[in-house]
Amino acid sequence: MQYRKMGKLGIEVSAFGIGCMRFPMKDDGNGKRVVDQELANQIIHTAIENGVNYLDTAYVYSDKQAEKVLGIALQGGWREKVYVATKLPIWDCHTPEDLPRLYEEQRTNLGVDCIDFYLVHALNRDAWHKMRDLGVREFLTDLKAQGKIKYACFSFHDNYEAFEEILNDYDWDMCQIQFNYMDVNNQATVKGVELAGEKNIPIVIMEGLLGGRLANVPDTVQAVFDSYPEKRSAVEWAFRWLCNFPQVATVLSGVTNMEQTMDNLAIFDRTGVGIMSDEELAIVDRAREEYLRRTKVGCTGCRYCMPCPAGVDIPAIFGTWNEAFKYSSSISGNGRYRRMVEEGKGADQCVECGACMEKCPQSLNIPELLKQASAELS
Repeated sequence: MQYRKMGKLGIEVSAFGIGCMRFPMKDDGNGKRVVDQELANQIIHTAIENGVNYLDTAYVYSDKQAEKVLGIALQGGWREKVYVATKLPIWDCHTPEDLPRLYEEQRTNLGVDCIDFYLVHALNRDAWHKMRDLGVREFLTDLKAQGKIKYACFSFHDNYEAFEEILNDYDWDMCQIQFNYMDVNNQATVKGVELAGEKNIPIVIMEGLLGGRLANVPDTVQAVFDSYPEKRSAVEWAFRWLCNFPQVATVLSGVTNMEQTMDNLAIFDRTGVGIMSDEELAIVDRAREEYLRRTKVGCTGCRYCMPCPAGVDIPAIFGTWNEAFKYSSSISGNGRYRRMVEEGKGADQCVECGACMEKCPQSLNIPELLKQASAELS
């Protein structure tokens, strides 16, 4: 496993970090979807045995099951081998008293005395102003002083200007951003990566595969990658590009099975800072151009917009829309969309209340995009 220094923190983390957002699920026999604890344990333990030492979860992941699942998996001596990161759910913070209450609940879920990396979750400019007014800066400082957390951090979904403001508004130990070869001018952007580097604030990468969209590529994108003499999967191209940045400390990958785990372990053994040649970088630029030509909407499937009060399955609709046009399979897309409409989950149910737009990390105009998706898929 390749290890990388975390800026001013003086520690090293594995280039590959396990993202606990996509733990494998199963039916509990009563019609409820629950995390497959046994398989999750196997994934986590195998990753740790092969050098992974950074595990990232959050209060809301896997229907609020992920923290407890991770806590169970780390019992029996595994906890001492890793850094654990989780996130304060800002949407559940309404008064200053909510902050310590939620922290204690999360610490109990994880079964730890101290959380290594504690992130203010999914900040944008408005959310930061809200949390700042609730005293989150003082709260984080107090947690560090009491030894309840080691590092005060934030995860981010907004534009560069908001990122710069937040980054400069507190003495952060780390920032976690959405970044991939499609988001060079979106979210924090390359400029934001460089700014964090200048401030010696380590960066953790999420959405490196853009919700899987950069893993299962259309033939025209794969053809771009295959034009390079050394054959690599689309996943390896995406992760290799990220690890080329010296500012990046670790890249999160949300694995759901052992095959993905082993594949990622092998890929990250072959990465490194400055490893991409000019020719390879040009290949990635060409792949980006091909994707931009095909993609209809920049939804990553994070599901922060859900549940919709009107029952619209927003991520499924956008996923169907993108898939239909990226893969030139509009007939298949229409069939899937018809089933959504029949089930009362189609865009025709949208009442344009705007609740989804308040939560969308990509700042999408969801009601308007639902109209377009419906018109093209119907």
